[in-house]
Amino acid sequence: MRLRVAMTLSLFVTATPIAQERMEAPGQETIRQQDLRADLFFLASDGFRGRLTDTPENALAASFIESRFARLGLKPAGPNGSYYQRYNLMKATLGEGNALDLRRSSSAEIHMRPGQDYYPQRFSANARAQGEVVFAGFGITSPAHQYDDYGDAVRGRIVLVLDHEPRERDPKSPFDGVVTTQKAVAIEKALAAQAKGATGILFVADVHNHPEEENFESEWRSYWPSAPPIIERYTLARWSERVRIPAAQISPTLAATLVSGTGRTLGDLAKSAETPNGIEPVPLPGVEVKLSSSIDHHLVPDQNVVALLEGEDPTLKEEAIIVCAHYDHNGADEGGEVLNGADDNGSGIVALLEIAEAYVEAAKRGQRPRRSILFAAWNSEERGLLGAWAYTEQPLIPLAQTIAVLNMDMVGRNEEVPVGGGGRFRGLEVQTAQSNENAVNLVGSTRVPDLAAEVERVNQDIGLELKKRYDNNPSNLLRRSDQWPFLQKGVPAIWFHTGLHPDYHTQYDAPEKINYGKMEKIARLVYQVSWRLANAGTRPSPPTMPTADDDEARSARAQ
Repeated sequence: MRLRVAMTLSLFVTATPIAQERMEAPGQETIRQQDLRADLFFLASDGFRGRLTDTPENALAASFIESRFARLGLKPAGPNGSYYQRYNLMKATLGEGNALDLRRSSSAEIHMRPGQDYYPQRFSANARAQGEVVFAGFGITSPAHQYDDYGDAVRGRIVLVLDHEPRERDPKSPFDGVVTTQKAVAIEKALAAQAKGATGILFVADVHNHPEEENFESEWRSYWPSAPPIIERYTLARWSERVRIPAAQISPTLAATLVSGTGRTLGDLAKSAETPNGIEPVPLPGVEVKLSSSIDHHLVPDQNVVALLEGEDPTLKEEAIIVCAHYDHNGADEGGEVLNGADDNGSGIVALLEIAEAYVEAAKRGQRPRRSILFAAWNSEERGLLGAWAYTEQPLIPLAQTIAVLNMDMVGRNEEVPVGGGGRFRGLEVQTAQSNENAVNLVGSTRVPDLAAEVERVNQDIGLELKKRYDNNPSNLLRRSDQWPFLQKGVPAIWFHTGLHPDYHTQYDAPEKINYGKMEKIARLVYQVSWRLANAGTRPSPPTMPTADDDEARSARAQ
């Protein structure tokens, strides 16, 4: 892959007094902690019931944001003069007729047992496939990394692929270091196999990387619970509608049977897939599989809330900076306790509203940015960044004309990682809330050094402690908020994040625990950065992987 060299060119043109004046954001004083507090105590109240996707309270939160955008006089950015960008999610239930049959040589068919030998994937097409099977390593195709596990040998065949990705625990992995690459997502693998002509796809655990004993039947019950879960599982309907082949997860025991004709174990084949450029698919002789999948797909309407402040430059107003946050959360727990989500992510939404108000106030004073500003309140972030992904599928402003994305998610607390915090804090060093009293993490900074440098420049006048430490971390933080889809699409994007804490995703994430003084600083920082980007003579470079020699990259890996 191509690696990044240090940028030496200045991003911004400030040669004249007029240009310098334009670069200073007017009206920062309108962003006030008392306004942030008032809005957050409302949005994170029990009446919103945790703003869970596909609930009346989630729709109520969207209406609140819409009403604020309308009251400010911002232009509706959605289709047909609406403040809503609508799209569909998909949830799934098992249909009738799922089957996986195995035939070895001339013997009779053996009917595999659902839940013990296999289970269908939720995104699977309602389809059938029959024929030979080939082992295709991790099932990843990535031209950007010169990596391909399929080649031309899978057309007309069913493929067997491993979960996860090669070198998944290696900070120097050519994909995303120890961060799970998007190419390793199961539906991405299915679409890649389909594009190569495969007729079906089977997934199996990468037993060489995860040798711990598994309970496949327990996995099945978790994946397809007998009763509807408190929190539904969704995917983006546009993704699942693209899948035309059957897809199923199989047990390592069944996979061992499929590969036995090669004279090698599943573990041996899995280890052979750990290559820098992919493998040549391995035929599995002496076995034929018949796979049928039957899934009932249910469409669920969903929506982002979007508003626009048009730029004043006749040409540059066709370009935009996106300032964004997500408004959904996790509803209530099994005991009925409301998960108010004050920090996650009521804090980002109220900061977004304050920034929008500052822009409107500037426009009233006759000061409008050259480029346009799109204010976006994403939905269903907690369900897989689905609102932001939906936007990248059907952008309201072409992604090529999107200068940068400034994402605010959890900007209201002080990061706190307790001793023995458990898996939810995996990869994060123990630290106190006091040590992060004035700190904010810039997640994605090593991918967009131009953008990070501008944040640092603006922050000289604001005085926050900027930390850049989680871009290559097993916590997977880099891919856990709404800047991630934009990075995958080549749009410069960065996440302002004050960090995890013990109240994260619990009923104790309440508005009275917010650090409003710091949140005011962060909102002003994002406002000033967005204003400068909107008026700059040039634009940040597209995102890329940092080099192994980059000091910032080394620091990120070390932490």
